[in-house]
Amino acid sequence: MRIGNYEAQLIDAGRFRLDGGAMFGVVPRVLWEKRKPADPQNRIQMGNNLLLLRGEGRMILVDTGIGDKIDQKFANIYAVDHSERHLPGSLEKLGLKPEDVTDVILTHLHFDHAGGATLRDSSGSIRPTFPNAAYYLQKRQWEQGMQPSEKDRASYFPENYLPLQEHGRLVIVEGEKELFPGVELIPIHGHTPGQQMVLVRGENQTLLYAGDLLPTSAHLPIPWVMAYDLYPMTTIEEKKRYLRRAADEEWLIVFEHDPEIRCATVQWNGKDYGLKTVREM
Repeated sequence: MRIGNYEAQLIDAGRFRLDGGAMFGVVPRVLWEKRKPADPQNRIQMGNNLLLLRGEGRMILVDTGIGDKIDQKFANIYAVDHSERHLPGSLEKLGLKPEDVTDVILTHLHFDHAGGATLRDSSGSIRPTFPNAAYYLQKRQWEQGMQPSEKDRASYFPENYLPLQEHGRLVIVEGEKELFPGVELIPIHGHTPGQQMVLVRGENQTLLYAGDLLPTSAHLPIPWVMAYDLYPMTTIEEKKRYLRRAADEEWLIVFEHDPEIRCATVQWNGKDYGLKTVREM
């Protein structure tokens, strides 16, 4: 899909599962399970839909999925499945090597977004997965990752991001910013302080990579926010603000964790927001 000066593609980085109750907060299971069925352990299927932008002489990857450094216990808890979909394999199918990536934008440092930012090499050392890339992160999120709260500590694994700093690949940004021509960073703070969305603008189309503001298409209703969110009322206000713009301006929204509906436009139905047109990239 062409957006402005960029060719935009979604990269499938695998599947995993998270607790459905945690994913939908105060929404009763009888409601959310109609949209996202749960397994016997109450977990719903999650995707890892990463964004690849090619243009302006750059190869830009947005988020990196869970990665390969996990142990079997972790894989079992979260039902991590890389058997058919995997970031390195998905890039290879496109004829790309890790060395080809020039820039990595991390929405935030939770393990399902930043785990693939680093890898364990044959010597056992952990290093950046994309050796030639600069990795961009909001300052407030870096601070959160360095000193997480009791509520979200289990989502931060320092081996996913400290090596980026140690190898001189980390670039800290602060606030809203046009990082490259037509590629904007938009910080939001409800899910975690300093999460950043990515807005890609063209003359005829705008794409929003919404990260965990809208993890799946089932999270379009304003009150449907995650129990994982540190500041749920902030999330609600952020959803109101950006869904209104997305509907009015017909933005494409990428749902990073939806394994079925990965990209769509949205509309206001008089009561809440819902899907308008499902698209594929």
